[in-house]
Amino acid sequence: MIAAVIALASLAAVLGIALFARSGFRLRRPRPGANRILVPFTGGNLDKTVLDAAIKLAQAESATLVPAYLLLVPLRYPEDSPLRDEVGVALPLLEAVEHAALRAGVPVDARIEKGRSATHALRRLWDVEQFDRIIAPAPTNGSSGFSLKDATWLLANSPTETIVLKPTPQQPPTRRSPIRVPAALSRRRGTRANVADAGSTRLAESKAHAEVRDRSHVGVG
Repeated sequence: MIAAVIALASLAAVLGIALFARSGFRLRRPRPGANRILVPFTGGNLDKTVLDAAIKLAQAESATLVPAYLLLVPLRYPEDSPLRDEVGVALPLLEAVEHAALRAGVPVDARIEKGRSATHALRRLWDVEQFDRIIAPAPTNGSSGFSLKDATWLLANSPTETIVLKPTPQQPPTRRSPIRVPAALSRRRGTRANVADAGSTRLAESKAHAEVRDRSHVGVG
């Protein structure tokens, strides 16, 4: 009897610890009804300008940041294909976004959404979840990320207020200009050199004349 009571007490303690740990884990997740800001991106990159703006907006509105990587499934694969390589690209990006947001005190609820295209993945995401705002990166000159067609569709079909931010333009590497001596300084240096040369020439001529005079005096005596 005593053994059974001890076993029940141990089981209750284990269940209590498990429930506490579970509830503690859930505390990190967004509360039902909290404001949610969706940040969709694709192409293996999320510009820092867009991420910083989304984090600041989430801070101002006490909202949960929802970074969503849109994983594009080629037509040659079924829609439910695992695509491990693409997932391997998405997870580190989502982790980096989560760390940046948590450092700023912003709760995060990251996810991966599959689709045949970026717009298809967004439509599937909107069908099952609601968001208060959407912040998306604008098209760039590169081949990755949203295209102009995607951004136009996003603005026309978004179910909520949407902001499309232009990423930071990539500046070409600056080349150091060669060091050039100012012309005035060069002229000054040249003038000094010419004066020195002229002085040396005059000194040599004076010595030559003195030697000639000395020889003439010697001959006369």
